[in-house]
Amino acid sequence: MKQFISDFSKLVKFRLSFTVVFSASISFLIGQKMQVGRGNIPSIEWQNWLILIAGGFLVTAAANCFNEIIEVDLDKLMSRTKDRPMPAGRMTTGQGLVLGVFMAFLGTWLLGHLNLETGLLSVFSILLYAFAYTPLKRKSPIAVFVGAIPGALPPLIGYLAAFGSLKSDLFLDIDYKIAVILFLIQFVWQFPHFWAIAWVLDDDYKKAGFRLLPTKKRDKTSALFTFITTLILIPVSLLPIIYGFGGYFIAVISIIAGAIFSYLAFKLLVNRELADAKKVMFCSFFYIPAVQLVLLFDFIAK
Repeated sequence: MKQFISDFSKLVKFRLSFTVVFSASISFLIGQKMQVGRGNIPSIEWQNWLILIAGGFLVTAAANCFNEIIEVDLDKLMSRTKDRPMPAGRMTTGQGLVLGVFMAFLGTWLLGHLNLETGLLSVFSILLYAFAYTPLKRKSPIAVFVGAIPGALPPLIGYLAAFGSLKSDLFLDIDYKIAVILFLIQFVWQFPHFWAIAWVLDDDYKKAGFRLLPTKKRDKTSALFTFITTLILIPVSLLPIIYGFGGYFIAVISIIAGAIFSYLAFKLLVNRELADAKKVMFCSFFYIPAVQLVLLFDFIAK
């Protein structure tokens, strides 16, 4: 049983799936808080929140499963992935496919239960991640841009899910702005996040022929791109204040967290050392949940 749980966790990339579900659930609560404030609903619909978490986890798990089926031979080459259940021989690709399809259908059905748009976006996310981003990883660094799209969809999906049937009289102009901004913050964040990971794991990635760094190697230009995107992230994370749905808390946290993130990326640009890349990578792990939680706190505090 212990081995099964371990294998399932590796198959669905549990930590990645948890991060995705976390961002979607936070956006859902922000959307629900907006509706409560307008008097559209009496209180947060926790049952729908749980449906979103379950559906979002299954959809993300399915996309990861398809990714591993496609890359099973490549995963055998890399130290960090060779113990996953399929490359290690503890699960066949046929079994993985059946499990992936089941999770994809069940997850999409659950999300579609909230509203049609949420279900359709989940299908689009699976297709883009598994069948566009995955094969591009060996061809071009543009894979990071393509992968950042499905990676940024969870906050958008979560916010749309909060509005149920999405009746036009419930979804106002400000809601379009909030949904797009939540998407943009996570979209921009993924570039320094993935490039830092690619820098740290470059030696392992090369075994499988993955080309994820901007110049395909650890050099000054790749570090410069990473640094620039951390700078871009600061004004993007301040968009909630500019458009009037964020307060002082998100402003302070966005500036402080963004400054730390940029400083660490600048050190990587100057030193180009593995230790500096690891610091950027770990900082990215904390940045996005911190910003999203504080933005939710801003809504609750209003």
